Amino acid sequence: MSFIKEFKEFAMKGNVIDLAVGVIIGGAFNKIVDSFVKGIMMPPLGLLTGGVDFKDKKIILAEAVKNEKGDIVHPENAFLWGDFVQNIIVFLITAFAVFLLIKAINTM
Repeated sequence: MSFIKEFKEFAMKGNVIDLAVGVIIGGAFNKIVDSFVKGIMMPPLGLLTGGVDFKDKKIILAEAVKNEKGDIVHPENAFLWGDFVQNIIVFLITAFAVFLLIKAINTM
């Protein structure tokens, strides 16, 4: 019984609840940043690079294998480097936004 009591005390501490709220808000904030990068940042970047869409950029290691009907038997194997670049941009924007938020909190 003391194990359950100890767990309840741990789970109801302010730090755990604050962390849970932070994770939930962080998930929602991630969706906003991801939408910003994909919908606002990447199109002009693609325009500057001649219409390149980074999310579709890849290096194909092995082509997809199809049967006589045209159904894929083995999917292609590829490095999705464009998706990686896009995720780096999302990370940098998120990190910068968190930096600005912490800086604003520290000045208060």
